[in-house]
Amino acid sequence: MTHQSVDIAIIGGGIAGLWTLARLIKEGYQAILLEADSLGSVQTGASQGIIHGGTKYALTGKLTHSAQSIGQMPQRWQACLEGRGEVDLSGAYKLSDHQYLWSNKSIASRLTGFFASKVMSSRMGHLKPSEYMPPFNHPGFQGEVYQLDEPVLDIKSVLEAIRVQYAESIMQMRVGDIQSDSGGYRLGSIADNIKLCAHTLILTAGAGNKRLLEILGQEQPQQQLRPLFMPMLKASKSVLPGLYAHCLGASALPKMTITSHPLDNNQIVWYLGGEIAEQGVGRTDVEQIQAAKAELQKLMPWMDFSSCEWSVLAIDRAEPEMPDGSRPAEPEVFRRNNIITAWPVKLAMAPIMADKILAKVQQLGVALNARDTAWRAEMKNKPVQADTGQLPWEKVARWLK
Repeated sequence: MTHQSVDIAIIGGGIAGLWTLARLIKEGYQAILLEADSLGSVQTGASQGIIHGGTKYALTGKLTHSAQSIGQMPQRWQACLEGRGEVDLSGAYKLSDHQYLWSNKSIASRLTGFFASKVMSSRMGHLKPSEYMPPFNHPGFQGEVYQLDEPVLDIKSVLEAIRVQYAESIMQMRVGDIQSDSGGYRLGSIADNIKLCAHTLILTAGAGNKRLLEILGQEQPQQQLRPLFMPMLKASKSVLPGLYAHCLGASALPKMTITSHPLDNNQIVWYLGGEIAEQGVGRTDVEQIQAAKAELQKLMPWMDFSSCEWSVLAIDRAEPEMPDGSRPAEPEVFRRNNIITAWPVKLAMAPIMADKILAKVQQLGVALNARDTAWRAEMKNKPVQADTGQLPWEKVARWLK
């Protein structure tokens, strides 16, 4: 039996784990990533791909702490997409350069002054009716449209862009047991007759962090889950135009957030988040689809959705526990001894989370380039490398009318 030791093992291959891996290797650390299934197969793949700039957290007319924390994320991600940022995402692509915001005139009028303020004018622009995109360029639309400085990314291409660069450091392995071993941890077998040991663990497994902490005998940090029930509808592109937009309602939460995702057969999927997804928790599939149909018909009465096919996705957002159960304003990273646990909170905040993880690694004094990593390429029985996972609409077995 051969034992292979690494300085840092990251457990969990969503955007949190992949972004952390890329940052650590770029900084000169020896790190590997272990993923039980496929990359981004749970919470990351279920995200809508919006790189928020904080606008939706200011919809009450007040710039919240959440809006301030996330304000620089579009610029950091854009640098990465151009290949000049902290993580090279030049192989990924955007679905849209902008997210949009629409509302009826009465709601928009309440916030006109705030939207035109100095703090918000740099984040959004008011469109003229001649600039409206489908489906808002229809005579039946009576409202306002704003363009937000928030790109929407194809999540699979983001995951794949990181995977191909660091494939030799990304292994498919389910960590079922972790044993302490001379200041480090034995994690199990990564290939025939090869046992893996790591000095430092970084837990980025989303909801799976809870189980990993239990295995490690750690009661803190505690985790909370906030569920969503997200509707999906698909039809030909002639029925559903590409749309990336929040519908402004009476509360801070958008009534509906729509992102669009192309399919191979000239069809498109609308993926629905926001209030419809949060309030739909507890409904049956059919009840949630009926609620989404009714809400879309109310918001866009001039559109015909009768040819659309529908599905739903139940997903839990895993976060560190908050005293009042609310969503944390920014990523949380915890360290106890040489175990680091992290939740990014939002896709867009992965860079902030990685900053905090790097600071914790530096506190541990992990050496740079401490061990030769050539063993991965030289192993006779190589570990299985993790692939990029499917997106929610690619997993649907049966669509409903």
